[in-house]
Amino acid sequence: MTSTRTPSGDFVSPQHQRSVLWVVIIATIALFFDGYDLVVYGTILPVLMADPSHLGAVSAQQAGVLGSYALVGVMLGALVSGTLGDYLGRRKLMLINIVWFSLGMGLAAMTHSVQAFGFWRLFTGIGIGGLIVTVATLIADFAPPGKKNLYNAVVYGGFPLGGVFAALLAMLLRDEIGWRGMFWIGAAPLVILLPLAFFKLPESPRWLVARGKDKQAQEVTARFGVPAPARAELDAERAAVPQVGFGALITRQYLFPTLLLGVMSFGGILLTYGLNTWLPRIMESIGYDSRNSLAFLLMLNGGAVVGGVVVSRIADRIGAKRVIACTFTLAAVSLIVLTFALPFPILMLAVALAGLGTIGTQVLIYGLVANYYSTTTRSAGMAWCAGFGRLGGIFGPLIGGFIMGAGLASEMAFYIFAGIALLGTVLTLLVPQKS
Repeated sequence: MTSTRTPSGDFVSPQHQRSVLWVVIIATIALFFDGYDLVVYGTILPVLMADPSHLGAVSAQQAGVLGSYALVGVMLGALVSGTLGDYLGRRKLMLINIVWFSLGMGLAAMTHSVQAFGFWRLFTGIGIGGLIVTVATLIADFAPPGKKNLYNAVVYGGFPLGGVFAALLAMLLRDEIGWRGMFWIGAAPLVILLPLAFFKLPESPRWLVARGKDKQAQEVTARFGVPAPARAELDAERAAVPQVGFGALITRQYLFPTLLLGVMSFGGILLTYGLNTWLPRIMESIGYDSRNSLAFLLMLNGGAVVGGVVVSRIADRIGAKRVIACTFTLAAVSLIVLTFALPFPILMLAVALAGLGTIGTQVLIYGLVANYYSTTTRSAGMAWCAGFGRLGGIFGPLIGGFIMGAGLASEMAFYIFAGIALLGTVLTLLVPQKS
């Protein structure tokens, strides 16, 4: 099979451009609802704890355990999708995971016990983890070479936007539609996104050719205008990495960078969850009122979305590795700046830059990982990155809780997080260049 891709990496036809745009739209909407799902629990938790008639009595300890179920599910879903994605393909996994997490949200809305609710939160998390992995592999396969990091940043920007939407919706409608209504909204992709993905989302021609399915790749090219790579290109890739899936990650070529990328992701997600959990509380302890403390949280995520798109364009020009090293360093400097008694506008700017250096860095890490591995190893590499990294989402809030519980100065959390960011810089520089 000959390649129809232009050397410059531009779209080869208007049809090709439209098809890739649909992939980006579908992936962004999927992560938007993922972000909604993971944040909506926090918005309905006060209702569940205040009124036992919903699920029964929910203690503070139970609330924390219930919150962790979704994170455990995300880790499991990432690992399962990574195992299957390099064998079953991107499209099938995308459709399965859309159905999976939508059903989980709907079934959770119908529960009447703490135990059942916890089970369906775990179930839902599995679908979320699968989407996080599959979306990155889709963008890596479909985006033109000069726009991979940009499209990755746009798509993963849907995640924090979904969280913001959940918070705003709770403020406006939670009391009117109840917590079950909030969860039913989270199940909307089953009737909104699934039909769109079924008709508009093609299978990756690159994956099809890599799996020897040249005829199917030609059919996708004819229907969607998406060019397939040359057989010789993927044969050379397969000769360099003959293993498929997780088996390739422990080969001599990938073992060391896989360990580094996993720890980088662990650090990025630790910083993301740690700051999102404790930033308002830390700023309140410094002397800001609750309204300004929440404004810091909004600026943190806003800085990640806007700044992430900007630096992703730079990453497409000079490479994601160098940009990630810079943004990790930027996070460390910004977090240290937050410990000083500076004017409010300067602190807000520092928080925005910290958002870019933490949440934005994690998005760039996903892009680096998705494009680092070969076609038949990409899902496994993303699964390791997202799965192991998700453990950081558990440790991040724990660090802040330990500091607060031990009676230490709240600014100590910023110093610890800054140290983790600097370690991320070092690890990033150690990642070997892709051969």
